[in-house]
Amino acid sequence: MATQQTFSIIKPDATRRNLTGAVNQKFEENGLRIVAQKRIQMTREQAEGFYAVHKERPFFGELVDFMISEPVVVQVLEGENAVLKNREIMGATNPEEADAGTIRKEFALSIGENSVHGSDSEENAAIEIAYFFNKDELVG
Repeated sequence: MATQQTFSIIKPDATRRNLTGAVNQKFEENGLRIVAQKRIQMTREQAEGFYAVHKERPFFGELVDFMISEPVVVQVLEGENAVLKNREIMGATNPEEADAGTIRKEFALSIGENSVHGSDSEENAAIEIAYFFNKDELVG
């Protein structure tokens, strides 16, 4: 397996509860390295652009409102098979269905407030990373 990069967001429900370190510890303990990271207050425009793929879905407005409600941590994770590994570490979107020990099982409040976002493919990871970071910021 090759080393990959993937994109991650620590969402407002987790940053509000000061869980950034605990979430990142899960990534690092499982072999992912943080190679870029910043805490930002996402604007409505950023959130709408980032989640544009969901624009026609009924939850779009609620999702955007949630993502701009408080700061988030956007970051790039690197490691062997990083996209899949990150998705395993995060757990199922619904925390009730997530495996024990995953971020969402331990920290998520609900399906909507599920603490983290992670890219679902290498292609989307590249798009999502470029949305928030320039190449000079990837310094791991």
